[in-house]
Amino acid sequence: MGSHQLGSMSGKPKLTYFNGRGRMEPIRWLLAAAGVEFEETFLEEKEQYLKLIKDGHLLFDQVPLVEIDGLKLVQTKAILHYIAEKYNLHGKDLRERAQIDMYVEGTMDLMGMLLVYYFSPPEEKEKQLASIIEKATTRYFPVYEKALKQHGQKFLVGNCFSWADVQLLEAILTMEEQKPDILAQFPQLQAFKARTSNIPTIKKFLQPGSQRKPPPDDAYLATVLKILTDA
Repeated sequence: MGSHQLGSMSGKPKLTYFNGRGRMEPIRWLLAAAGVEFEETFLEEKEQYLKLIKDGHLLFDQVPLVEIDGLKLVQTKAILHYIAEKYNLHGKDLRERAQIDMYVEGTMDLMGMLLVYYFSPPEEKEKQLASIIEKATTRYFPVYEKALKQHGQKFLVGNCFSWADVQLLEAILTMEEQKPDILAQFPQLQAFKARTSNIPTIKKFLQPGSQRKPPPDDAYLATVLKILTDA
């Protein structure tokens, strides 16, 4: 996509990653939820990736890379923390931030399992997916269901839309791609999904033609492996 020059003339955040979900997708979600327009450069050849490393733009020789406010940010959690703080999606005090971080870490653990799953050998996928669904419905989703039921509020923390809500909605929709009725036993999460999906910035992101990426296909997986293998 376009030029490989770093920096954005428009002042919009610039995201450099593969043309797929991976570790950049929660970053896209959070920016979109905050109503922030962003530009993307997609890595399609190993030479692009090696040039980023050679030019010193990747602190640990890894993407995602997000350029924002004159910074070149790497490491997914650090990027997400910066965006959440900048756009007031990280609670009003230390206590709320701790709660948000715990919920976020939980959804990250669940989504991390799916990242591994996509790259697993075909003969292992059925068993892996069954394990992920089992953990989602017995370890992770019950936590969020209980929290929403106990405090009776619209959002997970402080009755205010936060990073934790964004991550949870992304996790719910991603798991529904694998098992459409995964929320059958979770009425609070069903209502949460309906509410948050209709927040204007998120509703826009969920429309066709947005910068939300589709589930990984064989072409995406092959591109990632081509660029990262022996890099």
